[in-house]
Amino acid sequence: MIIVLIGYMGSGKSTIGKELATVLNCSFLDLDDYISDKENTSISNLFKTKGEIYFRKKETEYLKELINTSEPLVLALGGGTPCYGSNMDLLTGNTNVVSFYLKLSIPLLEKRLFKEREKRPLISHLNTEADLLEFIGKHLFERTQYYSKSQFTLKTDHKTQQEILEDLVAHLV
Repeated sequence: MIIVLIGYMGSGKSTIGKELATVLNCSFLDLDDYISDKENTSISNLFKTKGEIYFRKKETEYLKELINTSEPLVLALGGGTPCYGSNMDLLTGNTNVVSFYLKLSIPLLEKRLFKEREKRPLISHLNTEADLLEFIGKHLFERTQYYSKSQFTLKTDHKTQQEILEDLVAHLV
């Protein structure tokens, strides 16, 4: 089984994914890290040198590779991955994949992301909390239609990591 975690940046996909993989005694991969390793460069450098179209093609190629593996895996997608090409169809059409949308409210996303925006190229130019809040709101409006195609949606507001893990595991049994 491949467990795929979907959600906006800052929603906890990588943090929860690592813990879930430990609980399930399987591997964890972050798709962006996997792409960086395979392409031998950072995602931001890949965008700069080869462009977004190249990146999106590689993203789909590596996503197909990972979801067609026979090894159990917890996979955290980039926030934009479900929104491009046929990526969500690849996930929903694969009986080996269970997908979860980790849904965090816009105010809580803003609170998490404002502190770490320098590390995130997509939002590093936003200097006020109000600008970030507006950006996230617009972005989520566009992306929610894709995220909502996940098999399960878990609302994670005000939940501990342990509670989120328990929710995930309960859906898998």
